[in-house]
Amino acid sequence: MKIIIQKFGGTSLQNAEIRNKAAEHVAAAIKKGFSPIVVVSAIGRKGDPYATDTLLQTATSIFENISPRDKDMIMSCGELISAVVMVQTLKQKKINAISLNGMQAGIITDENYNQARIMKVIPDNLIIAINSGQVPVVTGFQGISENGEITTFGRGGSDTTASILAAALKAEFIEIYSDVEGMLTADPHQIPDAVNIQNASYIEAVEMANKGANVIHPQAVEIASHYKIPIKLFSTSNTNKATVIYDMKHDKPVTGITSKTNIIYTRIFPLKDNIHKTGLSIFQMLSLQNISVDFIDITPELISFIVDAELEDKLIKILEDNNYKFETEKDLSKISVVGSGMTGMPGVMAKIAKALNSNNIMIYECTDSYTTISCLVKSLDEIKAITALHKEFELGKKQ
Repeated sequence: MKIIIQKFGGTSLQNAEIRNKAAEHVAAAIKKGFSPIVVVSAIGRKGDPYATDTLLQTATSIFENISPRDKDMIMSCGELISAVVMVQTLKQKKINAISLNGMQAGIITDENYNQARIMKVIPDNLIIAINSGQVPVVTGFQGISENGEITTFGRGGSDTTASILAAALKAEFIEIYSDVEGMLTADPHQIPDAVNIQNASYIEAVEMANKGANVIHPQAVEIASHYKIPIKLFSTSNTNKATVIYDMKHDKPVTGITSKTNIIYTRIFPLKDNIHKTGLSIFQMLSLQNISVDFIDITPELISFIVDAELEDKLIKILEDNNYKFETEKDLSKISVVGSGMTGMPGVMAKIAKALNSNNIMIYECTDSYTTISCLVKSLDEIKAITALHKEFELGKKQ
């Protein structure tokens, strides 16, 4: 029994025509001798009737303060609708299918509403369905706690569902279908000559996802990496171009450029002899409030970091309540150069500095890892910076 996981995003389910194309991919997998398990997101995007954001807006328009538990209850509904609609689409094509919610699929989580962690998977119902010749269509993004509470995994959680099921069932590979042709060297809306990345390592995919590329959730890649399960990224309507993510390394130093704009850059000014105590206390407070920080820089005069813009009010309240001297800034963007080939290769930072400097783009902060170098620049310079770096590393050429 060769199991594969096929995950379809909301844009791959938003109308009958594209749902039929999704069903054709399921049929093609069966024809090749695979036993597919389908994972679905909610249909469409915000504004569409059954999209997660639309459902949530329906509830909060009545009374804004919604409990985390009730939020999970309503946010889980979009995938239920998708699963049933996808089953009917498959049956129309003479494919025997069955819809399963997170509980029925055996996905057990903790009780951290809206950001639940998967504790284990009991795939008995999935195996029974496959052995009986059915295609299980599983609701993404959700599971159930040991106390029977419906939980969701946060944005991009359907990708995580696909990976965790692949791990539990020892799947051959994972296919992720969306409205883009795999992973690209840059955002095509920003860089018209961005091209498809045919092959990417797990770490490159994680870094690009974490740094702003929205093709796949980083946690899904991390799970697949741990179990060495390849991931294939496709466009539902055009499978001629794709990205395969697996355990590999590029010869080229740079694979892609990503950017992130909705960030808050924060500077804290502690007393000189209190820098380490201040740093320890603020990061502990942020951690307790589930606020993730990035771009951390600690000097004798300054502590700086960035957080997602949606956390601004929460962050400022913590800083004000604890009498920190601080300032925040909104008009900066994080530009990241990603590539597993840069490990141990000298001169990458020099090329970045040259490309940005020659275009009169000031670097405010810089950080690096083995596979990523990120720079903070003015948001007004974001596209100019990405364009300069994309050209400098010759990423517009066929990969």
